[in-house]
Amino acid sequence: MVQPLDILVETPSQTAGPYVHIGCIPSFAGVDGIYPEDLGLSPIEEGVKGEVITITGSVFDGTGWAMRDAMMESWQADAQGLYPGQEGADPKLSGFCRFAADKDSGEFTLRTIKPGSVTNRGGATMAPHINVMVFARGINIGLHTRIYFEDEDNSQDPLLARIEQRPRVDTLIAKKIGDGSYRFDLRLQGDGETVFLDL
Repeated sequence: MVQPLDILVETPSQTAGPYVHIGCIPSFAGVDGIYPEDLGLSPIEEGVKGEVITITGSVFDGTGWAMRDAMMESWQADAQGLYPGQEGADPKLSGFCRFAADKDSGEFTLRTIKPGSVTNRGGATMAPHINVMVFARGINIGLHTRIYFEDEDNSQDPLLARIEQRPRVDTLIAKKIGDGSYRFDLRLQGDGETVFLDL
């Protein structure tokens, strides 16, 4: 017999809390022995094609405080603009990475390759970018955003073109701070709030 659904109450949503690290990156959380290494530790393997880059940054809450419990996941194309599983994609790039902010400084580091331009299903060319999802205290559902690069031509990117408040486009652009090094900060609220995507 099927239980009537009209008497069930939706379970309250929960923020990520401290357990997201234990479940997703246990070694980082100090729980060893579950996996030889945390899953998604790096999106690249030795011998990957393309320019190896490092992106550093922090996730800031509405008070301007760097969130030391933030965890992120990234997904990207290879240097040719192909995603894993597509014909011709670089087998040395998984495209997926799971990383966290430093427990003391709140700063994260993503070491990967710079992705190429991607052609979407409609045939439009997207500027090189990395997709990012953010998890942290106070966030009920992971926040989706993208990292673009200031030294690339982003003028024709279809997603960036849809942002009506043009000054906010800058919140998705990583700033070059050295050879192969970029800075990208995320702001959850307030001045300079990062553009998040409803996916």
